[in-house]
Amino acid sequence: MKLLIDECLSEELAKLARDRGHPESSHIRWIGKGGAKDWELLPVILDGDWTFVTKNSWDFRGPPQVPGTAGQYAGTELHAGLVCLNGPVGMDLDLQLELFATALDALADDDDLVNQAIEVTLENFEDNAFTITRYTLPPG
Repeated sequence: MKLLIDECLSEELAKLARDRGHPESSHIRWIGKGGAKDWELLPVILDGDWTFVTKNSWDFRGPPQVPGTAGQYAGTELHAGLVCLNGPVGMDLDLQLELFATALDALADDDDLVNQAIEVTLENFEDNAFTITRYTLPPG
């Protein structure tokens, strides 16, 4: 699995992915795409066969109630997967790493995310309670 970490997340997530057995993982800045708009990233993601990791879930999967009806992945026929890390605005590095480690744990048994998304959502900050949701993207 080749994970590409969005610019809105720390480069430390790419390092964690490599440490966890995904040596081809990278970060948007490492491939020279820092500052690119979301719509400019999609061809890079698709052409590179990247599984994309972002906290800008809405921008890539559309509204949570109907994922895939809008956002960058709407209408995408084939992709290597999307990982959405959902936490508070301005989440710190520790929380980013915890959400991402939870996603990697969830993918340990089945890392085939072709045309799928996985979301890790912080439900309760005080208890560090997470919800993990996996679904087809786009639907159908």
